[in-house]
Amino acid sequence: MPGESPLNMMQRQRPRRSRSAAAPPRRRLWPVVLPVCVVIVLAAVWCALWYYAAGIADRTMSGWMAREAVAGRVYTCGSQTISGFPFRIEADCTTVGATISTTQPPFAVSAKDVNVAAQVYRPTLLVGEIASPVTVAEPGQPPSFVANWSSARGSVSGLPPDPDSVSVTLDHPHVDRVVAANSATIFTADHAEFHGRIVGGTATNNPVIDALLTFAAATTPTLHPLLAEPVEGEVDAVFRGFKDLTPKPWPQRFREMQASGGNIEITHLRLARSDAIIVGAGTLTVNANGKLNGLIRVGIAGLENIVPKLGIDRLIGRGLDKLNGGSGQAQQGLNALDRLMPGLGGVVRDNAAASVIDSLNKMGQPTEIDNKPAIVLPLNFSDGFVSLGMLPLGEVPALF
Repeated sequence: MPGESPLNMMQRQRPRRSRSAAAPPRRRLWPVVLPVCVVIVLAAVWCALWYYAAGIADRTMSGWMAREAVAGRVYTCGSQTISGFPFRIEADCTTVGATISTTQPPFAVSAKDVNVAAQVYRPTLLVGEIASPVTVAEPGQPPSFVANWSSARGSVSGLPPDPDSVSVTLDHPHVDRVVAANSATIFTADHAEFHGRIVGGTATNNPVIDALLTFAAATTPTLHPLLAEPVEGEVDAVFRGFKDLTPKPWPQRFREMQASGGNIEITHLRLARSDAIIVGAGTLTVNANGKLNGLIRVGIAGLENIVPKLGIDRLIGRGLDKLNGGSGQAQQGLNALDRLMPGLGGVVRDNAAASVIDSLNKMGQPTEIDNKPAIVLPLNFSDGFVSLGMLPLGEVPALF
C-alpha cells in the first residue's frame, strides 16, 4: 500500500502460528495430590478411631474387672500386651489368676493364658479365649479341680458395670477332681454352651433374665446315675424377681426373688440318652425357707429305663432298714436278703421297679416324643422335696 514502509508490510504478511504449534499447557497436579491427601486423612482418622476405641475397650475391661472385684472376684495378670491394629483391639494376658473370696472356704483359680478382643466398630463387646488347663484350689493348697478343653470362648456385651448378655462356649471340656494325688472325672462333654441375656427391665431395675444351657454327649458320673451315660441336653429358663444385677451373693438374689413374688419358669427342658428322652416345662417359686415349690410336667419316653436309675434300691433299703429297727444302714437290708437267699435282693429290686413303672404308666397321660411312645407325669417340688408322680426322688438344698 502506498505510504507504508517495507518493514510494516513484512510484519503484516507473516503467517500466524497454528494452535498445535503453541506451548503445551501446564499439567494440573490436583487429580494426583487430592487422592493422596484423602488417603492420608483417612489413615489419620482411622488411627485416631482405633486409639479411641482401644481406650473404650480398655475402660470396658477395667470396668468389668472393677465390677468383679466388688463381687469378691479379684483378677491378676502376670504380663499383658495390647495389639490388633488396625481392625481389632486385643489384650493378651499370661499367667492369669483369680481369687474368689465370697465362698467358704475361699478359693483361687489359675489359667495359662487369656486373650480378650474387641472390634473397633463395637468396642463394648468383649470376646475372650482361655487356654487350658485351669486349676481351682484353696489358697496355698494343691489344686482340687483341674479343667481342660480344646477351646473355651466367652463374650460379654454392654457398657460396664451393667452387662446386657453373657455367653460361654466350651469344646470337649473335661473336669477332674483331685484328692491326694488321685483324680476322678466329674464332668465331660463334647460341647457345652451357656447364654444369658436380659429380656425385660434393665440391669439396674428388675431385670428379667433368659438363661439357656446346652450340652452334647455330657456325663457327670458322680452326680447322678442318670447322667453316668452320655446325655444330650437343653434347658431354657427365665428368672423373674431379681432387683438388679449389682454384684451380690446368689442367696441374696434368691431372697429378692422370694420377697418380690418372682419365679423360675422352665420354658424348655430336654434330656436325651440312647435309651430314653425327657422333655418338660413348668414354673418354680421360692418359699420363705428358701426351698423350691412348683410343678414341672415332664414327658418321658423309655420310662422303664429311667425308673431303675431313680434310687429304687435306696427306697427299698430304707424300708427294710425301718423294719430292722432303723440302724441307719439302708443298704444292709438288701444285703441281708441276699444272704438269706442269693439273688433275693435282685428279685425285690426288679419287682419293685416293675411295680413302680406300672403305677406311673397308669397315672400318667400317654403321648409321643420323637414318634416314640411316652408318658406325661408331674414332677413336683414341695418345700424342696422332689417326687415324680408318687415316686420320691430326693431333696433340693435351700437356695438361701
